Amino acid sequence: MKEIVRQFIEREGLLCKDSLHLVAVSGGADSVCLLLMLKELGYRVEAVHCNFKLRGEESDRDEAFVKRLCQQTDTELHLTHFDTKAYAELHQISIEMAARDLRYHYFEQLRQDIGADAICVAHHQDDSVETILMNLVRGTGLRGLQGIQPRRGHIVRPLLCLGREQIEEWLKQRGQDYVTDSTNLVPDIVRNQLRLNVIPQLKEACPQANANILTTARRIGEALRLYDSAVSQSLTRLVCNDSIDTTLLLQEPSAESLLFEWLSPKGFSPKTIEAIHDTLCQTTAEGSRQWSSGTHVLVSHRGRLTLVPIEPESPTLRLPEIGTYVYADRAKFRVSIVAGSTINKDSHVCCLDADKIKFPLTIRPTRQGDRFHPLGMKGSQLVSDFLTNRHTSPIEKRRQLVVCNADDTIVWLVGQRPDHHYRVTNVTAQTLRIDYLPK
Repeated sequence: MKEIVRQFIEREGLLCKDSLHLVAVSGGADSVCLLLMLKELGYRVEAVHCNFKLRGEESDRDEAFVKRLCQQTDTELHLTHFDTKAYAELHQISIEMAARDLRYHYFEQLRQDIGADAICVAHHQDDSVETILMNLVRGTGLRGLQGIQPRRGHIVRPLLCLGREQIEEWLKQRGQDYVTDSTNLVPDIVRNQLRLNVIPQLKEACPQANANILTTARRIGEALRLYDSAVSQSLTRLVCNDSIDTTLLLQEPSAESLLFEWLSPKGFSPKTIEAIHDTLCQTTAEGSRQWSSGTHVLVSHRGRLTLVPIEPESPTLRLPEIGTYVYADRAKFRVSIVAGSTINKDSHVCCLDADKIKFPLTIRPTRQGDRFHPLGMKGSQLVSDFLTNRHTSPIEKRRQLVVCNADDTIVWLVGQRPDHHYRVTNVTAQTLRIDYLPK
């Protein structure tokens, strides 16, 4: 058993004999085996135990057991208590997620404090099988079917080469006791239902079920290396400035897979990505479309998909008089008065009849329902319609600014067109000039 673990640790490059390592010890069979195994293999280890205060006397029993174990094995112990229920209520998450967050945050902080190289946790092959089945029924995709990996950052799992029965038999032969978490014996959550009900039935139908599932997981992991290489090459070729030509994308062997690998790291769900792909495949689809995640917006416009971060809501800036103003660190506006009638056709310059302008002026983003009368056109129209007719992308629409008179009527659609009512004519005595200086 020890030789199997030693070879696994060396093959996966998990631990170093010269470094210090933390071992998470709950008191259960798996973690007790891990602690004893690593000590006997000659690794420098210290134990860490978390009391989540969730099981009353049983939680205190586990803590006392771990203390005795560490005393008997001359192992330094780091111990902490958590009010897990209060944390879960505060963050509005499940008890299981709260315990996980608290545990791993504490582990990492402690690792840094004592200069440990890694945090060893006692996941084994049966845990990996349960994880694979959980991810399968939840539809998490190919990566979830790899199961638990030997290393994730500073978290290492030296017992992934063993099954639960092997671990318990090793402890039995040594006469080593351990504690049992009673909550693991109740089929109240998905993992427990799989462990207690589903997997035993699978083994009854196929005694090699666990081994076959793990073999498949390893093969998926190997296939993913090829997949990741191909995806990386395709995205490098297709993506330019966070934008993709949709015609070229749809010529790829699996456009939906490329979309998933491009967009999922930006928070887009598999369901949303599927909807994006379906929309692109509809050759009759016209106009612009957009989809949002928590952090980004994806825009389909004129044959391209463009990904942009969601920017903070643009502020409203008040201009009480002539002068130079900085707007949201993205542009400057210089407002001045020029004698006589002056016209400048530069799109970044707006010339208005000063006698028709009332301060304070306001610079703000466009709003739904904004209207103005574009210079040289008949009648007013919605700003959104004006921008659409000029083939403005949805991204540019989100960034569009207006300058408003004191009564909040639009005098200039910035960079586009002044309002006809405020235009300069041959009877204009003074011209109000606004220069837009984008960063």
